[in-house]
Amino acid sequence: MRIGELARRTGVSVRSLRYYEEQHLLPAVRRQYPESAVGRVELIQQLYAAGLSSKTILGIMPSMVMGEVTPMLLDRLTDERDRIDQQIAGLTSTRDRLDAIISASHDLMSRGERCTTHCLLPGEHLNDLCSSVETAK
Repeated sequence: MRIGELARRTGVSVRSLRYYEEQHLLPAVRRQYPESAVGRVELIQQLYAAGLSSKTILGIMPSMVMGEVTPMLLDRLTDERDRIDQQIAGLTSTRDRLDAIISASHDLMSRGERCTTHCLLPGEHLNDLCSSVETAK
């Protein structure tokens, strides 16, 4: 298949596919790609979205494509998974903080009150979120 078709089927820009080629992540012969390129591009996209660099992806891709699992590959994949787990925990904590602020703000608004900006600073508990409430004018 040609690069334009691969781009359409994967939702990835032609520019990105050319970048993948330059990084040796996506092999092509005269800009022709096998059917398996669709799955490969999807995997590359997932790995990029998870925060892996092109250098890291290049290092693990041959083993993943060939199905050759080595102790070194497993260690590398485990490290990346652990890093992703830490990102998820951080994002979850941030979401929970936002949920608390939204909930407290809704409660205050329903009572015609508002929370001053220092209520949103880290380190304060939900109970303290709006200790300095002003009545809305």
